[in-house]
Order: sequence, then structure tokens, then C-alpha cells
Amino acid sequence: MSDIPNNFPKLHNGAWSGVVGKGDGGEPPIDLDAMLDLTAAAEVDGVKFDGFDLFLYLPHIDIDGSDDDIKELAEKARSRGLEIGTVVAPIWPPTGGGSAMGSATERNKFLDQVRKGCNVAKRLRELGTRPNGAVRIDSACDVAGWAEDPEDGMKKIAATFREAATIAEDHGERLAAEGEICWGGMHSWRRMIQLLELVDRPDVLGFQADMSHTLLYLLGYNAPEDRILPENFDWNDENTFYEAYKTLTDALRPWTIDFHVAQNDGTVHGSGSHDKTGRHCLATDPNGKLDIPRAAGYWLRDSNGELTKRIRHLCWDGCMFPNDVLMKPDTWNDILQVMIAVRDAHGWRE
Repeated sequence: MSDIPNNFPKLHNGAWSGVVGKGDGGEPPIDLDAMLDLTAAAEVDGVKFDGFDLFLYLPHIDIDGSDDDIKELAEKARSRGLEIGTVVAPIWPPTGGGSAMGSATERNKFLDQVRKGCNVAKRLRELGTRPNGAVRIDSACDVAGWAEDPEDGMKKIAATFREAATIAEDHGERLAAEGEICWGGMHSWRRMIQLLELVDRPDVLGFQADMSHTLLYLLGYNAPEDRILPENFDWNDENTFYEAYKTLTDALRPWTIDFHVAQNDGTVHGSGSHDKTGRHCLATDPNGKLDIPRAAGYWLRDSNGELTKRIRHLCWDGCMFPNDVLMKPDTWNDILQVMIAVRDAHGWRE
């Protein structure tokens, strides 16, 4: 719409909310068509979602499926007026992958899944429905296992990621490593930077900043030595919070190529087979610790406050929300409203 002040970054929903943390004795998954219908129906003052990001895993899509399956996926998006952005490669052992610091067999499984994910991403780009976005990965290993030999673990993860970067480059893709407190070697902001520097492929491998997960970096969950905020921090102390937030974002922003708008109440949460990580809260959660538009600016603007314009689309991440919440249209209108507020504050027009 021509009367929208800013039309970049594009606004995406994370379709994986219907899959991540579902099953395994928990709530059943929500199929892709339902998630896309909810996304396409959301509207605030004439503004709608531009697209969605996607977990390349059943029941949403079979990463081992045919080219016709990829074409069908592209048509699902196109028929709803949606683009596809970043895709998540299923690199974890339960989804057919393997630990990035595991045995040669495990690491090869990890790389096979990256290769399949990059192939799907490339085809979606060729089909004209994926103008931007990356392929998301993590180390697929827990912190306890990594902590048994951190130096060796970091070397192995970095070596695996370098091979993954070569695969991505061969497909014309970039990899976005999402820092979460549950993934070994990526569980603190210092370790995340150390890993990115060890891989040393900034042209291909970057950081995916999720506002919920990175909030936990400030608190030193699983890495007390890297805590930035003081113990017993008073959340009403805005000056101390934003000084710490600036330290975090100044360090990670140069690596950031993909961005998730999200809320967190300062706690951890897990469901299904997903380990405990930063709890994703509703945009309207009264316990949320983030002023979302203000905090997003620390990622989307440089240290001088100037827009970087590196992030071409924003994605909302609300994984592990209950199904009854996910199925409410008001949930997505509230989320879209805060996404618009972020773009109004830190976007631009092309």
C-alpha cells in the first residue's frame, strides 16, 4: 500500500510456531495451511503480514520430498499473497541430523540436512517466492555435553560450520546461527562471538538475533561468567538495562543477518522435545521485560543510531505458545501491531 510510511523491513510470521515444541507427548502440531491462513488473515489498519519463515520439517514440509513438493509450498505462499523468508534446516538428531561436535557420522548427518535445507531454499528463490532470508542452524548439541571439553567442542563445531558454509555458498545461500542458551557453544554472547570468529566466514555465516533468546544472554543463564546485568537486577532500572543491552548489541550486531521480534519475561521454557530456552511471550504479555520497538532499535540501528538497513525482513517468533493461543485471530493481530510499530520506528521505504 502506498500510504504505508515504511515498507521495509518486510513483516513475517514464524510458521514454525505450529511445529516447534509440539508432539512428543505434548500438544499436537498445527498444520501449515492453518498457520498460513492465520497469518494471511491478520490485519491492522490495512497492513498485513508480507510473508512467513518456515521450519523445513514435517508436518509442514518433507525436506526429503520432491521438487513438486517445493513447488506446492511456493504456491501455498503465492496464493495467500505471502513471501517466504528464512528457512530452518532440521539439523538435530531427532529430526534426522546430528550434533555439530559429534562423531564423524553425526557431523555428516548435520551437513546432509544443511545441504537439503539449502536446496529447498535455493529452489524457493528460483521459483520467485523467496526474495530474501537465510538458512537457520545451531550446534545441535547440549551445553552439558559441550562443557565436558569446551575447547575441543568449539573446534569441532567451528569445523562443521565451516563445511556448512561451503555448502551454503555453493547454493548461493547464507547461514544464520541462532544463539540460544540451550545450544552448546552458542549459549552465551561471548561464546557465540568466539564461534563466529573461529568459523571466520562472515560472507556466508552470520548471527540470527532473537529478542527473547538474547535477553537471556544478559542474565547469564548456562554461562554465569558471561552475565552482563548485575545479580538481583531491578527491571525498573532502565539506565542499567539499556547500558547492558548496548554492550550486547554492539558486540553481536556486526554479525547479525537475521532478526526475530519477540518478547520474554526473563524466564526459560521448554515443551515437547525442545530444551529449556528463552520463553517466548505474547506481544501484549504484562510480564514482558522488553519495550519491543525500543529494544529492536539497538539491533536495527548502529552504535550511532543510524539505520543499518541490513535486515530485509523481520520475523515474529512465538514458538511454544499453546495451541489455543495460536488459533486465536486476535493473537496475530496483536503481534502484527507490534511488528508494525517496530517498522514504523526503524524502517524505510523503497
